[in-house]
Amino acid sequence: MAEVSKNSVTHQLITENEQGQRLDNLLLRQCKGVPKSHLYSIVRSGQVRVNGRRAEVSYRLQSGDMLRIPPLRVARVEQEVVAGAELKVHLPVVYEDEGLLVVDKPAGIAVHGGSGENFGVIEALRRQRPQARFLELAHRLDRETSGILLLGKKRSALLALHEMFREGAAGGGRGADKRYLVLVSGRWMDPLRHVRLPLLKYLQASGERRVRVSEEGKAAHTIFRLLARWERFSLLEAELRTGRTHQIRVHLAHLGYPIAGDEKYGDFMLNKALAREGLKRMFLHAHRMRLANPLDGSELVVEAALPVALNGFVQGISAQERQDYGATI
Repeated sequence: MAEVSKNSVTHQLITENEQGQRLDNLLLRQCKGVPKSHLYSIVRSGQVRVNGRRAEVSYRLQSGDMLRIPPLRVARVEQEVVAGAELKVHLPVVYEDEGLLVVDKPAGIAVHGGSGENFGVIEALRRQRPQARFLELAHRLDRETSGILLLGKKRSALLALHEMFREGAAGGGRGADKRYLVLVSGRWMDPLRHVRLPLLKYLQASGERRVRVSEEGKAAHTIFRLLARWERFSLLEAELRTGRTHQIRVHLAHLGYPIAGDEKYGDFMLNKALAREGLKRMFLHAHRMRLANPLDGSELVVEAALPVALNGFVQGISAQERQDYGATI
């Protein structure tokens, strides 16, 4: 990976590791501290060139392309502060091989920087692993969701994972099997329930992106299994058969069982009360995934234990309320 200079033009030969990436994504990755708006500006003005010609920000780089990047001044002070924070992020490794890295993402950190976030999991891992030639997110988790997160260490592995997740998002049979643990407000009665409700993305007047159940939306299928039930709450396992944005959160909220601590789709008064009781985050955790290893096709099962804070909250409920379903927690 070329080091971008602030004093002279940088020329970079694109290799197989960068092949297929969008031009803007490569620049955002390599030009830390440079505002996104400035990077887009220098591409559109022709200062960034591919093989001597102008290129669109959406251009997919090919192996053998020669990339020209003009001198760029980096916001060093901000960069150093962000870099220090990146190095301190604790990202436990669940599994790793030559093509795949699986980490247990904590709640409260985005998977990548942008939209008001200085950095995310991918930036932190790249900072912590400067020797890594290639490292890219294979999928996403919401900022407040914890648990299993996959990254590709080889482009071939990443492309295989993307294909697997695309099949899963469309309801295909060969996608990864994703399971989440979720605590909801209310007494869930069905031991097993298939929820098929189409989901539509939309913008609020404030510009905030949301998702709602709508016949105009895309097909979405979640399977819920009841694990435990108390007087006020139910603990569920959610299995994603499709992979729509906020799918679990919106399905549950629409059915009248909002996720405890969900600030976007949940019960806001309840969330305030739960914060006083010790739950200061959304209770949604990606605890298990079964998939074909992208390198050799063998079955791989990865798991992340329920975080201490969530486990402690459940223990508190068990101590205070009568449990009438499921094994003792």
